[in-house]
Amino acid sequence: MAQARDRRWAWTVGPHRRSRSGKRSRLIEIEFQFRESNQPADGSINFASPCRLLLLPLLLALLTAALRAQENPPGSNPPPDAPPAHDTFFEHSQTAKWWVSGQANFIFQANGDFYAQYSGPNSFNNRAATALSRVLTLFTGYEFTPNSQVYLNVEETGGDGLSSALGLAGFFNLDVVRNPSIGQKPYIARLFWQQIIPLSSEKMESERTPLSLPTQLPVKRLSFRFGKFSIADFFDNNVGGTDSHFQFLNWVIDNNGGYDYAADTRGYTVGAIVEYDDRNWSLRFAEALMPKVANGPNLDADVARARAENIELELRPQLAKNKETTVRLLSYVNHANMGDYEEAVRLYLNHVTPTPDVIATRKQGTIKYGFGINFEQEFVKDAYVFGRWGWNEGKHESFAYTEDNEAVELGAYARGTNWGRSLDRAGAAFVSSGLSKAHQAYLADGGLGFLLGDGALNYGRETIEEVFYTAHVWRGLFLGGDVQHVNNPGMNRARGPFTVPGVRLHLEF
Repeated sequence: MAQARDRRWAWTVGPHRRSRSGKRSRLIEIEFQFRESNQPADGSINFASPCRLLLLPLLLALLTAALRAQENPPGSNPPPDAPPAHDTFFEHSQTAKWWVSGQANFIFQANGDFYAQYSGPNSFNNRAATALSRVLTLFTGYEFTPNSQVYLNVEETGGDGLSSALGLAGFFNLDVVRNPSIGQKPYIARLFWQQIIPLSSEKMESERTPLSLPTQLPVKRLSFRFGKFSIADFFDNNVGGTDSHFQFLNWVIDNNGGYDYAADTRGYTVGAIVEYDDRNWSLRFAEALMPKVANGPNLDADVARARAENIELELRPQLAKNKETTVRLLSYVNHANMGDYEEAVRLYLNHVTPTPDVIATRKQGTIKYGFGINFEQEFVKDAYVFGRWGWNEGKHESFAYTEDNEAVELGAYARGTNWGRSLDRAGAAFVSSGLSKAHQAYLADGGLGFLLGDGALNYGRETIEEVFYTAHVWRGLFLGGDVQHVNNPGMNRARGPFTVPGVRLHLEF
């Protein structure tokens, strides 16, 4: 019989204080209760808790309304030609050759006790816990010519994730470093050169960002990038699910869970990207270094034995007037010192190893490949539906991103222009992750990966629902609320479900 526990949450919006106008703001306090129960015995999804997650946008809407009332008090109508709201603490030039900006991202999350029939070395801790993470980034760039730029980013990370980021394919916080042995000293996250070769005289407007300085680009162009970067900076991007500092927080919502893209522990690699862009389509290819070991901090520079090829075709058809449509088709092949799940189980059954050990089966030059589809469709101005599907062959070990062999994602995302707050963002998404038969057998017999390993496995797809709202408070200050609910954590019906609420503070300099 399902065990149930009462939870009581209190949300406080806007403490008593005096505004600059001298008016006293009101305290809004809302308290509600919900009950969590463990997964039904038949493995079906319990939709009760996800439905209650829909309360979050309502609560944050109250915060938004309060903020909007302060920005535009009754009786004051801003002039129609009012300048757009500032989204950074400091103005950034659109013409200077230098670029300097920064971000600070703080995420607080918590979970309560939840049902677990058993736990193993890599299980998500089923006792109540809290965690606070931070990521500080300094962005710099220099534009030698309109077609030649160099980019240098320095980061510092700290804090921790719930349960040290173990026990889930779709972990709750993309900012968390997955290797506890990594120190907290500042490090170079990106250092790369970009060269643009115009193939047409026609120009198009381009938004200036820390990773793209040109304000105009040739409609037809060839671009080259060399150096250190994240593959996710340029591949598998999505208007709704990409940026954990403003959008969703979950690993397999901001990225394709089936895409085991080349990266060290922090998410970066060294390589080269060549990209062709035309008016309605783009094609990009990357050759990048793989880590020496699964989830390892060091990259293997011997490209003859270890490397990753990535190719993505991006199509932008005009299916509806004044509505954006984008479809991305992805394929990748990884070469690395990877192990084989089937061989690890075979050695265990033949009493060669005491438990299945994929590390004992690693061979240099092993190949793992996969595919992905990524789409976004605008249905009203600045509001989108989006989704992803990803698959990898699953015979060889998960190596760089997460332990996920097949993922399906569907979500909705909107900017605040639809309700008069142009810099706000809101979204809701559902993702389902699965394992290959070989990966299932390995975990069921007690094998460990770099994220998963409950000591046994009653297999069921890991499903996660997430909703968020990010409110622009003032200039570069953003405050967000987030709730995530997971069924079958670690693909295991014997554990969960549970819910993780979170708060995000983002500073943009």
